[in-house]
Amino acid sequence: MIKKYFKSQYLLSDYAILIYLAIFKIAIHIITNMTGGYGFFRDEFYYITCSDHLDFGYVDQPPLSILFLRISRWIFGDSLAAIRLLPALAGGAVVLMTGLMVKKLGGKRFAQILAAVMVIVAPIFLGINATFSMNSFDVLFWVLAAYLIILIIQENRPDLWIILGTIMGLGLLNKISVLWLAFGLFLGLIISPQRKSLRTKWPWIAGGCAFLVFLPHLIWQVVHNWPTLEFIKNATSQKMAAISPLDFLINQIISMHPITLPIWICGILYYFFYKDGRKYQILGIIYIVVLLLLIINQKSRAEYLAPAYTMLFASGAIVFEKFFKWLKWKWLKPAYLIIVLSAGMIIAPLALPVLPVENYIKYAKNLGLAPSTDEIKEVGKLPQHYADMFGWEKMVAIIAQVYQGLREEEKPQTVIFAGNYGEAGAIDFFGKQYNLPKAISSHNNYWLWGPGERSGEVTLFFGGPPVDMLKNLFEEVYEAAIFTCEYCMPYESNTPVFLCKKPKVSLKVIWPRIKHYE
Repeated sequence: MIKKYFKSQYLLSDYAILIYLAIFKIAIHIITNMTGGYGFFRDEFYYITCSDHLDFGYVDQPPLSILFLRISRWIFGDSLAAIRLLPALAGGAVVLMTGLMVKKLGGKRFAQILAAVMVIVAPIFLGINATFSMNSFDVLFWVLAAYLIILIIQENRPDLWIILGTIMGLGLLNKISVLWLAFGLFLGLIISPQRKSLRTKWPWIAGGCAFLVFLPHLIWQVVHNWPTLEFIKNATSQKMAAISPLDFLINQIISMHPITLPIWICGILYYFFYKDGRKYQILGIIYIVVLLLLIINQKSRAEYLAPAYTMLFASGAIVFEKFFKWLKWKWLKPAYLIIVLSAGMIIAPLALPVLPVENYIKYAKNLGLAPSTDEIKEVGKLPQHYADMFGWEKMVAIIAQVYQGLREEEKPQTVIFAGNYGEAGAIDFFGKQYNLPKAISSHNNYWLWGPGERSGEVTLFFGGPPVDMLKNLFEEVYEAAIFTCEYCMPYESNTPVFLCKKPKVSLKVIWPRIKHYE
């Protein structure tokens, strides 16, 4: 009797099935990372270095994801699978919460499964959870906020505003773009029937909670003269490629997978035109507001809007469930899920490094997809999100070879200067095995960490200033080696390692003038 109850009431319950789907999502990423993938992504080296310098903020990000990484490294270590474990777990949590959102909105089992499966197959979510960054946690904070908004509306529990405010404050400590969510929520409260809540104290208390949680980072920004604003300005004007409104919308369809398009379109309509959905209209308003903000910006990446799609998947799955019920074709539900999963498998190699690199290049070519980047940069054989996983160990080995060739009396005062945070982070990560000194760089938070205590009587430059500028700074400048890489971004390949001696001016003197926030 107990066995029967356990089997029917638990193992096959709605909650259990959502947990299975969440575990499936987690397993996809863990297996990919344990088999190696293509290696560490450029930004991961930087985040690892940031986690060695815990602070209340960084030039290009708030501190929460870095704190998560520090804790994860302490527990699990620095292997590729360990570094990427938290993003995988966050992805699984998003799958679970999306299904639970459907359940709260009144969707039955098919709608719950469909919404969860769409999160699993969406290329943007596969990519976000494939490497460590704040983006994995950003999606999770958005879906938690959406779930709490549903609870507040449905259960008339104003005390939940305090939890919502705290979640949004933590979201801001993870990624400042949660301000878009906050702005959409505020406008939604004004426009939707929920405006009555603005006459109570609870939304304002929620705002106060979010502000207090975010306050340490704000203080850090003030102390450091608002570096993130300078970073955003420079990145927008000098780094990010402009994108038309039409291209941005097309990118949304591609990043979410074309197979999900009719579902999330129905999800938008649900909040505005369906009797059961209009109660939660504020969620539809949040999506529209953030969409318009990003279109107006003209330099937004597709991933910026990604967190908002979980609430459209949830509502759209309910619409499809009702439609299939109206058709009375029982076979259509499993058939449709199989179609969605199959379509996801076809596109998965574009977001997950599951194919050998040469096979991937052929596969993408057969699909008619050329390598691409969101930045103003030339691309090579691979799109940037894959190209930036190649060449790092080789690069550090070449730099180490030059360093080991120095006289023993030169090494204690030798500095390794890297042109960007990815190169510097890779040197710090892989350089331990060669006893290399920590890298310095003028890029983002590396500039804030300063030039270190070494004199720089000997300086190795990789990806730094051009040779003519180096000759103005040093008496002796030699090209000691050159790094080539078949699959890297073109600007990283054919990069020389310059050995520079007898500085004309000290690093500490020129440091204030070489800041590079981008």
